[in-house]
Amino acid sequence: VTANLAAALAQAGRRVVAVDTDLEGANLHTVLGVGAPRASLADYVAKREPDLRKLLVDTAIPGLRLIAGTHGHLGAPQPRSFRRVALLGELRKLPVDFVMVDLGAGTHPSVMDYFLVGDDGILVLTPEPTSVENAYSFLRAAFYRRLRLALTSESARKLVNQAMDQGNERGIRTPLDLLREVRAIAPEEGLRLTAAIQGFRPRIVVNSVRSAEDVRLGFAVRSVCRKYFGIAADYVGYVNHDDAVTQAIRQRRPVVVTHPHSDAAVYLTRIARKLLQSGGPGRATRAPRATAQAGFAARRPTA
Repeated sequence: VTANLAAALAQAGRRVVAVDTDLEGANLHTVLGVGAPRASLADYVAKREPDLRKLLVDTAIPGLRLIAGTHGHLGAPQPRSFRRVALLGELRKLPVDFVMVDLGAGTHPSVMDYFLVGDDGILVLTPEPTSVENAYSFLRAAFYRRLRLALTSESARKLVNQAMDQGNERGIRTPLDLLREVRAIAPEEGLRLTAAIQGFRPRIVVNSVRSAEDVRLGFAVRSVCRKYFGIAADYVGYVNHDDAVTQAIRQRRPVVVTHPHSDAAVYLTRIARKLLQSGGPGRATRAPRATAQAGFAARRPTA
């Protein structure tokens, strides 16, 4: 999904960089038809190359460049917190319109930080019970991490930590419960918490859709977000199951390039258009990739 959204944005005339931060299982370069580059994001993480611009490689798609995630250190693949902050700052300085960051699966702090720092986040899930469960776990982890980072009081942060345990003894079961508890000990922190909740608006894409029931899954997830988290998630679209996708992957090219008139390509292009319409130049946007995996794309002020 990341590769195709990046390609669609480039086809629309935007300058785009796709970044693979899944250093344990990097394959974004493969989908974009790029051989494993000698230098990658792993060199930035290991401090062998401080300049991200030197890691950029061209793709066959005009306007789209890549920072691969190949040759990662399997013992310590992800950068520490301070290094992640530096990386994200450098990505925003790249002279492009969009930076699409492809993340790995799970709720590792690095995945959460990358996902939360963008201005628009898209969670991609498939209509399968395991994917829905993983998506819920990801949203819950990202949501509470955002709330914790928004607070300055250690006592309020402890309440968020307790809320993350669904069986906590204080009886905090919902964000409204948490908000009530935080307001009771620090009213000003309650204001920060409210702003953090209102500012968290993940976007949802349902992939590999085969039926009308699969399409409705996106609305159901949006409803759950509003009911249990109090957040206004945005269902930006779905992508039909399409054999053209498998053919494109085997050709190591995005389906929007190899089969532009296929169902999958048409729907992916529509989602990319929604990203373009979500704000003017200077606003940042995020996009993720596969089942319960995530990512972001940043449109800076120049991406």
